[in-house]
Amino acid sequence: MTSDKVDLSALRLSSEQKEGLPPGRTPWKILIPLLIIAAAAAVFFLKDSVTPPVRVETVPVLLVSPSQANTVLTASGYVVAQVKAAVASKGTGRLEKLYVEEGDRVRKGQILAQLEDSDMAALLEKAHADLGVAEADSADSRQTYDRQQTLYASGLTSTAELTSAKARHDRVIASIRSARAAIRSAEVALENTRIRAPFDGTVLTKNADVGEVVAPLAATANSRAAVVTMADMSSLQVEADVSESNITRVTIGQPCEITLDAYPDMRYPGYVYKIVPTADRAKATVLTKIAFAKRDERVLPEMSAKVLFLSADSPGPGSGAAPKLTVPTSALVRSDRGWLLFRVREGIAEQVEVRIGEQIGATTQILGGVSEGDMIVNRPGSGLESGTRVAVQ
Repeated sequence: MTSDKVDLSALRLSSEQKEGLPPGRTPWKILIPLLIIAAAAAVFFLKDSVTPPVRVETVPVLLVSPSQANTVLTASGYVVAQVKAAVASKGTGRLEKLYVEEGDRVRKGQILAQLEDSDMAALLEKAHADLGVAEADSADSRQTYDRQQTLYASGLTSTAELTSAKARHDRVIASIRSARAAIRSAEVALENTRIRAPFDGTVLTKNADVGEVVAPLAATANSRAAVVTMADMSSLQVEADVSESNITRVTIGQPCEITLDAYPDMRYPGYVYKIVPTADRAKATVLTKIAFAKRDERVLPEMSAKVLFLSADSPGPGSGAAPKLTVPTSALVRSDRGWLLFRVREGIAEQVEVRIGEQIGATTQILGGVSEGDMIVNRPGSGLESGTRVAVQ
């Protein structure tokens, strides 16, 4: 009996089969370390985007005038003309001529506009005619009265005739006075058709056009009351409300600095002209009036203004000193190399070396390193570094 040898090598398991993996697949003991390495690399490269930004407070670098160091109070208000008028006619009529436009300077008594005056001119002419008739009757009545007095003295006329002659003469004299009064009335009515400037000033607005009916107090819906509005530009003042709790800081004659929103780079010197002796109970404020010590033609009525009330020992505004670049002193950081600021650009904080100057109130002058308008971190924490992502509070 012959025994055949059986080949058992086909029954042997490969290493992949022993691991339970199909042939050609990488075993887990190699794949897991690769995943760990890849995760570590991802954490390393993405750590900046995963780390939350540091929340900071930012403030701008500002140009500050030296007088702001002596500011005791700040208030807002508007430029108001203290001498202003809506010029209207005392009579009613159609506007025939308008001699001025907006912006024209006028003198007191200058004719601004004229209404139709043909009817008033006719009344004046009639009054003069009536005066002529009365004066003609006056000569005749005077002669008659004198003749009756002579006859009465000679006994040639009666008392009744004398009395009648005197009464006629008195009526003529009265009619003369009445005619003269009528002339004055007609002249006033004619003058009322000419609208004149009540004071020296500038025309602000034109409220009526030629052809429109002008009436006192705008008696009808289709009529105009005021023809023009004018103001005396030399009377411009800033009216600002000051809270009741701060009004003790304001005194008459106190120096001030006025800044207009229209011209933020211009600073006008002024002083407290008046404190209105009453309070607004709704706003709990007291109205103050600040006069301009110096003013130019760019200052116009109703402009928004900001007023800095300065201390009494202040050198005063308009001293000629140029504005200075400043930052809050709390934004500065002392280092071995000097003074630093953290400037924020596109959400990243970067260190900037700066040179500082004098102290101006709660701010410090910056002589170089940053520019006006740069946003810097105020009160930077000890952990803030250059390149740190930040979020503005």
